[in-house]
Amino acid sequence: MIKVNDLEFSYTKNPYMKDLSFEVNDGEIFGFLGPSGAGKSTLQKILTGVLSNYKGSVVVNNTEVKQAKANFYENIGVDFEFPSLYEKLTALENLKFFASLYSRTQDISKLIESVGLQFDANKKVMDYSKGMKSRLNFIKALLHNPQIIFLDEPTSGLDPTNAKIIKDIILQEKAKGKTIILTTHNMYDATELCDRVAFIVDGKIRIIDTPRNLIMSRKKAIIEYSYFDNDKELTSKIALNETGSDNTLRKAISNNQITSIHSSEPSLNDIFIEVTGRTLE
Repeated sequence: MIKVNDLEFSYTKNPYMKDLSFEVNDGEIFGFLGPSGAGKSTLQKILTGVLSNYKGSVVVNNTEVKQAKANFYENIGVDFEFPSLYEKLTALENLKFFASLYSRTQDISKLIESVGLQFDANKKVMDYSKGMKSRLNFIKALLHNPQIIFLDEPTSGLDPTNAKIIKDIILQEKAKGKTIILTTHNMYDATELCDRVAFIVDGKIRIIDTPRNLIMSRKKAIIEYSYFDNDKELTSKIALNETGSDNTLRKAISNNQITSIHSSEPSLNDIFIEVTGRTLE
């Protein structure tokens, strides 16, 4: 669905992105994971045609982006991090206006209801909270039922309940066969949603793999357990692949002395630091 070869781009005479090459498969959620300023949003703007003065090849849905015509946008939806809405119009008026730009659209009332804005549909956007604007901007990207959806920090500024609503909708769109590009610095969103992620720092991709492969390849899963011994509660840790040799753990289990036990794996943030020397947060 997306194929990028030897991409180069710069805002100045100094190189910003260079030698970027990757592919995104049809129907997958592909995440660009990196700290602020890493180049995630710039890359999304290139993929969506906002920035066309790049070198190399960027093919989206069989179209070289710098040669894209108006119909290119019939098949892509974009949710930028900062909402692009008309403040003096109501939510409903905004969606009706943007819907008029496309040859086909979904049921607007159902989209509004899907993100819990049905009781505020006739309220002017200037009176919306940041989170409400974010939810409205998100469904704006889905108006014309696009085959490829670009999402830039879609859960930023949302409370846990509304963030879950957005993530559930993203997974529903994937289930319909949509291809989704997610740019984020939120490791939890990336782990939960993405089929594959690319670590990007300073305009360069350092690694591409599935979240599970990245986590399991480090083999640093730890078992932490608490147990009673001589009326004292003690805590101990052991690598998951070494539990068979932990006599204390075996004794505590056989004597029913365990009070708690849980495992922990490295997070994507841990792996990002290991691979790039930078932090996502």
